[in-house]
Amino acid sequence: MTLLIIGGSGFLGTELVRQAADAGHPTAATFATRPGSTPKVAWHAMDLRDPGRIEAVVAQVQPSVIVNAASSQSDWAITAEGPVRLAMAAARVGSRLIHVSTDAVFSGSRVHYDETCPPDPLTPYGAAKAAAETGVRLVHTGAVIARTSLIIGGRRSVHVRAVHDLATGNRGGVLFTDDIRCPVHVSDLAAGLLELASCDASGIHHLAGADAVSRYELGVLIARRDGLDVSRLPAGLRAASVIPGALDVRLDSRATQQKIHTTLRGAHQFLAIGA
Repeated sequence: MTLLIIGGSGFLGTELVRQAADAGHPTAATFATRPGSTPKVAWHAMDLRDPGRIEAVVAQVQPSVIVNAASSQSDWAITAEGPVRLAMAAARVGSRLIHVSTDAVFSGSRVHYDETCPPDPLTPYGAAKAAAETGVRLVHTGAVIARTSLIIGGRRSVHVRAVHDLATGNRGGVLFTDDIRCPVHVSDLAAGLLELASCDASGIHHLAGADAVSRYELGVLIARRDGLDVSRLPAGLRAASVIPGALDVRLDSRATQQKIHTTLRGAHQFLAIGA
């Protein structure tokens, strides 16, 4: 299985590249600014806004499977349109496609969301990701849409960095007690995605952690794991803020968990002290 990891130098992409290379899969990866350092991986500069470059890289690598782990919060051309260009290129050369999406495609009005629930985003980012899902499935009918939640690991995780910065007084803000998600560990997510890449999966899959926790509770777990002063973590209500977005979104990953061997651990397990 020859893999092409899009966004291979990002947080999730780096773990995907590492696991794929460790498993002995011929692996290529793309980067926007700097290539990664994983040995025996071919790195290609690529901008998802450039259709010609997408076509050239896919044609050169001729991958069995493409995993798209790239995104940009603020750029519609990258987040919404780029995956569709990539899906078209994948379909032309007969590559399977795993497109990583997000729980931000949901409003939270239902709280619990399985793979049959239609997107109803509240934010521009959620709308871009929902548009990408629709476009990818239209142009590449065998693609996998893999929705996930907050991705946690070491200090490269934006959520972990935020907790450290809050605990050390290097940034302002609060951790919301009413903002609920199902965080997943980056190693579990990458392993699950690579399992889907290695089989004949298609359609929508959810890969989120087993525990629903608030952002404040998640922050406490991270602080305890990393030896930070929990008392320095400020708490607040998202409902009382001006920050847009869903409050309570819990991805139901049970259907996908039955298809893969990787255990999608909950935050209480993977953030336990000594884990």
